[in-house]
Amino acid sequence: MGFTPAPPFLFAWANARAKPASGGIQIYGNIMAKKRTSPNRNVQIADQIQRDLSELVRDVKDPRIGMVTMQSVELTPDYAHAKVYFTTLTGDPKETEAGLNHAAGHLHNLLFKRLHIHTVPTLHFHYDQTVVRAVEMSKLIDEANSTRAKDDEEDKADDEKGA
Repeated sequence: MGFTPAPPFLFAWANARAKPASGGIQIYGNIMAKKRTSPNRNVQIADQIQRDLSELVRDVKDPRIGMVTMQSVELTPDYAHAKVYFTTLTGDPKETEAGLNHAAGHLHNLLFKRLHIHTVPTLHFHYDQTVVRAVEMSKLIDEANSTRAKDDEEDKADDEKGA
């Protein structure tokens, strides 16, 4: 039982790790690792798509599409598909959604000319109901507060009569 030296590939791995190869690829022995992308890249691209679509939708000549606001964009990790959430100030949300989905191919082509990424996602438009739900929740809270105030007033009146 004597001392066994470390295998030579360990030293090669340590040396290769200390000196990254050009082109953004690091070599670990015989293993090549891709350059890591920014963790915010998905969010940055989604934000850029949202900004560009907000501008491009104004030029769509479909009468079903009225005043539309792009609320958010969710991208798949491979950038193949994008869910675009919108709200509308005028018109029926279902008709607007149908109009936007009908124009999705045209908007995709216009985005391809603006964005400088390899894969421009397929666009899927969805009406964002968070604003509608927030208004409904606000109404429910107001109703609950008003009934609570009425109950408190009745309790005070009962206490005064009983005392």
